[in-house]
Parts: sequence; structure tokens; C-alpha cells
Amino acid sequence: MASVKIGTRGSKLALSQTQQITDQLSAIGGFVAEIIPVKTDGDVLTGPLSQMGGTGVFAAALRDTLLNGGVDVAVHSLKDLPTAAVPGLMLGAIPVRADARDALCSRDGLKLAELPVGATIGTGSPRRAAQLLAARPDLVIVDIRGNVDTRLARVPGLPGNPDVEWVDGKVGDLDAVVLAASGLGRIGRLDTVTEFLESDVMLPAPGQGALALECRSADVDLTGVLGQSLNAVDDHDTRLAVTAERALLARLEAGCSAPVGALAHRKGSMLYLETVVSSLDGTRSMRLKKATDGLTTVGATILGIELAEELLAGGAGDLADLAGSAK
Repeated sequence: MASVKIGTRGSKLALSQTQQITDQLSAIGGFVAEIIPVKTDGDVLTGPLSQMGGTGVFAAALRDTLLNGGVDVAVHSLKDLPTAAVPGLMLGAIPVRADARDALCSRDGLKLAELPVGATIGTGSPRRAAQLLAARPDLVIVDIRGNVDTRLARVPGLPGNPDVEWVDGKVGDLDAVVLAASGLGRIGRLDTVTEFLESDVMLPAPGQGALALECRSADVDLTGVLGQSLNAVDDHDTRLAVTAERALLARLEAGCSAPVGALAHRKGSMLYLETVVSSLDGTRSMRLKKATDGLTTVGATILGIELAEELLAGGAGDLADLAGSAK
């Protein structure tokens, strides 16, 4: 077949994770693959991500390029992908999930419990901010943006990167930042992690740690080389887990501006889903768990919806601005 064009955001992290998956696809399918960086609104606009239109700011341009034939596959971080389906597109593959946890990167090797009273922690995520404040109400949360290296540069003493893009001259001004462990791993920066935050402290964003390989619906035909290659890298257990997490998010109608965490995993014959919804200041939260033996995408979807319904019935809409609570 002709060269396959793989679309991605142009950040260091996006290019790194796309290169890894492109190598897998081309090795399986025996085709030449070309990586096409696509500039998205999320890469251009400034200000808090939660005020920029949510997760879709990173996906819209990639999806447009996919639909108009500019690329054949779009590689997304799944947590950046809106839950609403796009006509003509589908998730051709969801590879094995990396570490879904959030990671604390702090000065002097301090863990979350060891940070001094009033310590400053940088994050652009209301979900992370709320759960940090729930664990440590004394912390001062600082809203930050920028790529991974730029964020790490805000913390003094972390292993550095000479190619950092400084933002407003802010360097070494925070006690810690919180980032996705998967992203740090994909660009070889796990050496900056002071502590991996376990789920009892911080539940990740739905889909965190997973990649989504989106393609045109016609291209997932298993009689074609691209469809066969996508099918080969798809991981069933990861797909079940993120399907449950995203179904919960969709029912809540919550985007990245809502402090919602969720994590599912398969163990034996069961799929387990845990979720938390917090007030923005972390003073109030609801945490629920549920499981199903329906190990299909339909079963996973129902699990997510049912747990979301339990949250809404318990008053989760009063904690956070959830559009789904109006239904």
C-alpha cells in the first residue's frame, strides 16, 4: 500500500508517543509511515485550559485533517479526546495502557505529605487541584500551562532540560508540579518523579495513560492492511477500561474543567470502575466503586453509565458543574 500518514500534535510528548506507535504499525503492516504534525487550538491559544473549550481544543484540528484525507490515522492522548462520536470516524485501536497514575515532581525529593505548609504546586487541571486540596488543604495551587519540560522547569533542582521554552520568565518558582506518569515515561523524564500518587489519593482523568488511534470508519476494514495493523495493536482490556471511564464522563457531561477522576481495570472475570467527583476547593467529594462481569464494550458502557447515575443521584451535581445532573 502507499505511505500511511499518521497525524499528531507537534509537542515533544505527542511526537514521541506517535513515533512509538507508528513504528509498531509499520512493522506489523509492512508499510511506510509518515508522521504529520498538526497544529491545534490547544497549542496556539493561551490561558487556562479549562477556559479554552475543554479537551476538544487538542482534537478538533486533528479530526478535521483526518476527515479531509490529510492523514490516515490520528494519534490522540485519550484523555484529550471528547466523548462525543464524530460521524465518519472511529477509534481504530486503543493500545496497551501505560501507567495511568499522576506523578508528583517536587523539590528536594519531598513527597506530598512532606511538603511544607503552604507549599506551591503547579497544575492546569481542576481534577488534580481538587484532589490535592482534599489531601492537603494548606497547599497553594498555581495554574500552569506549557509542555512537560516547561512545567518541570518551574521546580528548582529537578533534572533539567537545556531546550526548555521559558514561559514569562517563570523558572524555579514552585515547590512541585503534578504531571501524568505516562507522559513523563514516554519522553524519558521519570527521573523527575518524587512520588507516584496512588488512586486512594488521586484518581486519574478518564482515559489517562492510554492512546487513541482514530481513523476513518471505512479504513478499519480487516481486509485492508491498515485495518489489520490497527486491530493488531488494539488491547481489549484497555479498551474495556477506558470505555467504562468515558461512558461515565459522557453521562456526567463533564469535560476537563470538571474535577472528575475515574479508573477502571479488569481483574479475572470482572471489570471494576472507581470514580471521584470533588468540589473545586477539595472540601467535599464523592467516591464510588462498581463492578460488572459484562466484559464487552456494551457491558463497560453500561457500567460507566450506572455509576454516573449513582453519582448524580447522590448529589454529585451539587459538588461540581455537571451538565448531566440537569437530566
